[in-house]
Amino acid sequence: MTAVRLRDAVVLLGSFPALAGVDLEVERGEVVLVRGPNGAGKSTLLHLCAGLLRLSEGHGDVLGCDLGDDRAAVRRRVGLLGHDTALYGELTAAENLQVWARASRVDEADVPGALERLGLPTRLRDVPTDRLSAGQRRRVALAAIVVRRPELWLLDEPHAGLDSEGREIVDGVVSAAAAAGAAVVLASHETGPAGDLATRTVTMAGGTLAEGLEP
Repeated sequence: MTAVRLRDAVVLLGSFPALAGVDLEVERGEVVLVRGPNGAGKSTLLHLCAGLLRLSEGHGDVLGCDLGDDRAAVRRRVGLLGHDTALYGELTAAENLQVWARASRVDEADVPGALERLGLPTRLRDVPTDRLSAGQRRRVALAAIVVRRPELWLLDEPHAGLDSEGREIVDGVVSAAAAAGAAVVLASHETGPAGDLATRTVTMAGGTLAEGLEP
């Protein structure tokens, strides 16, 4: 089943076409790597698929929801990891996940398991997140996606700030999500470890996509 279908998708930021006619399909169970330099439009693409940006022209369908009419419905079913971890610095890791669980109407009892799955030490789970390292905050942000169980994962530079152990954990979590039927879109400025996860790779430049690269 197709999770993402974009046809001639254009997103204007002011008068600038951050996406300039993108065609993309992503199937459930697929892990697609979007590779390209900074400024190519990768983050804009993820934010469009998350229902956070308005489609200026073209057509977009995410999880059966029309991006032109029902972006709010998309946001409830998607997990986005951006450059900003979207954590409340004064709250602990556990408290941040509880907030996301309540907002997503999922069981808060899953919070400890999600933190354990991302390898965050028990001693750090009750520490305010603004006192954690960048890599630790990244793990908490990914645990927040795990606890929500989204149907579409949108991960911008998922390995950023992580050590080798953290990268392996993230790879395992992403692979498990895809195996369970979620669709995953990764964005990175290089192939690197993300390329090992991908079932398909596309390249982005100037707000457009090209298929045909090997994973």
